Amino acid sequence: MARPIIVTCGEPAGIGPEIAPQLLAAGLPFAWLGDPRHLPQGTAFSVIEDLSDLSGVAPDRLAVLRHDFAAPATPGQPDPANAAGVIAVIERAVALALSGQAGGVCTLPIHKKALKDGADFAFPGHTEFLAHLAGGVDVAMMLASTSVSPPCRVVPATIHLPLAQVPAALTAPVLEQAIRITHAALIRDFGIAEPRLAVAGLNPHAGEGGAMGGEEIAWMIPLLDRLRAEGLSLSGPLPADTMFHAPARARYDAAICGYHDQALIPIKTLDFAGGVNVTLGLPFPRTSPDHGTAFDIAGKGIADAGSAIAALRMAADMAEARERG
Repeated sequence: MARPIIVTCGEPAGIGPEIAPQLLAAGLPFAWLGDPRHLPQGTAFSVIEDLSDLSGVAPDRLAVLRHDFAAPATPGQPDPANAAGVIAVIERAVALALSGQAGGVCTLPIHKKALKDGADFAFPGHTEFLAHLAGGVDVAMMLASTSVSPPCRVVPATIHLPLAQVPAALTAPVLEQAIRITHAALIRDFGIAEPRLAVAGLNPHAGEGGAMGGEEIAWMIPLLDRLRAEGLSLSGPLPADTMFHAPARARYDAAICGYHDQALIPIKTLDFAGGVNVTLGLPFPRTSPDHGTAFDIAGKGIADAGSAIAALRMAADMAEARERG
């Protein structure tokens, strides 16, 4: 049997607990790591001591690696008392992945403010914390589609920055790191032997020969030329507004974009419910659904598990690609 994926509980007051039982629809070996008190009433589950017990769990029951929290959960109302438990679950999941017991990690959404208020969480989010737990490795964030063809995979070289700060933050070393991490991950995690990367220009029309901005001429073209000389298959810098229709996507395996919205608007338009967040560069596969805690609908039984199911399947596919590797 393939090594199971660990699904972390995320914020207990969010939609994570009600999504967890729906993940059984993926038909894949996984264990949910969290406090069973937080699961929806009536959830059929079996507590296991370790992942070797997973084979004995009936396919219609949720396998639970129990991790007791300080308090019960009220949908829509995060409790600071549970912040330490959320953090500890992530740490435990990473330890299982690093030890080889788990094939990878699929994280359900956390609430950063609740973690900061309740446990002085010092990281901007999941991604930075996972990189820290993995030994301070360099990572990149990819959003990958699961229900459009050709696929849409985007990597923003800068992420959560005000737009006014992007031109100074997007430097040649930053863009080069995103390109190299993505290239290696497409080989290791997606089984693409010779990845093709498209790189978006920073400015409209990719600068239009300097008429609409100079970054492309000043440093982007020299960087891409140098990397092409090493053997990387790169196109660009390209006008971002013509990169994401189907014929364009057929010409590359992933797009490297300059900033958050340049990358995320196209994928969320093309595949809003099926997008998956992937952390590239970690020593284990990590995915998450492309949505947050959704406190406004938590506990109402209406949360859409589609993105979480897609994230679990992608984590399993990435683990299999690494096994073949």
